[in-house]
Amino acid sequence: MTHLDTPAHDAHAGQHPPFLAHHYETPKQQFDAGKLGMWIFIVTEVLFFGGVFCAYAVFRATHPEIFIYAHQFLDKNLGALNTVVLIASSFSIAWAVRAAQLDQRRALVACLAITLALAAVFLGVKYVEYKQKWEHGLLWAGRYETAHSGEANEPAPASPAGHHAADPAAGPRDAGIFFSIYFAMTGLHGIHVVAGMGVIAWVLALAIQGRFSSQYYNPVDYTALYWHLVDMIWIYLFPLLYLIH
Repeated sequence: MTHLDTPAHDAHAGQHPPFLAHHYETPKQQFDAGKLGMWIFIVTEVLFFGGVFCAYAVFRATHPEIFIYAHQFLDKNLGALNTVVLIASSFSIAWAVRAAQLDQRRALVACLAITLALAAVFLGVKYVEYKQKWEHGLLWAGRYETAHSGEANEPAPASPAGHHAADPAAGPRDAGIFFSIYFAMTGLHGIHVVAGMGVIAWVLALAIQGRFSSQYYNPVDYTALYWHLVDMIWIYLFPLLYLIH
C-alpha cells in the first residue's frame, strides 16, 4: 500500500492530512476524482473549440479563394516562433509535475516560472501580430471593409512575404471573412492562454510556499493537463491559418 492509498482514518497514518478533503478516504481517491473532473472539463473545451473549427471548415470549403488570398498577410515566422514557445512551455510544465513528484521544490518553482515566462512571450508575439493587422486594416469582416474603403489612392499594405494588397476589389470579395475567423480562433485561444497564466501564477505562489510534495501535487498536475490542451489547440491553429494554402 502506497502513501496515496492509505485511508485517512488509518491509525498508522497519524493525523488527517491537511490536503485531504473530508469526503475522500485516501489521497489517491482525491487525486483520481480531480483528474476525472479535469478530463471532463477538457472535453467541454474541445467541444467549444470544435464549433470554431467547423466554421473554419465550412468557410474554407465554400470560399477557398479568400483563404488562398488572405493567408499571405499572416507572418509565418512569428507563428512558427509561437509554436516553438508553446511546445517549450509544455515541456517545462511537464517537468514541473515530475519535480513535484520527486519533492524537488526548487526545480518545481523554476519550471513553473519558466512556463509562465514563455506564456508571456507567446502573448507578446501575438500582440505584435495583432498590431500589424490593426495598422494595415486587416481586421474582421465589417472593420475590414470600413478600413479599406476610400483608400484607392493610398499605398497598399505589404504582407510579411512582400506581397501587396490594394483595396478589396483587388482580391476576392469578402476577404475580411478570413480575418474574422483568424481573430475569432486566435483570440479565443489567447483568452485561454491568459486564464492558464493566472492558474500557473497561483500554483507558482503555492509552490514557493512549499505547499506541494510527492504526497500532494494535484493542482500542479491538473494545471499541466490544461496547459497541454492550450498547446495542442495552437498546434492545430498554426498550420490551418498560416501554412495551408
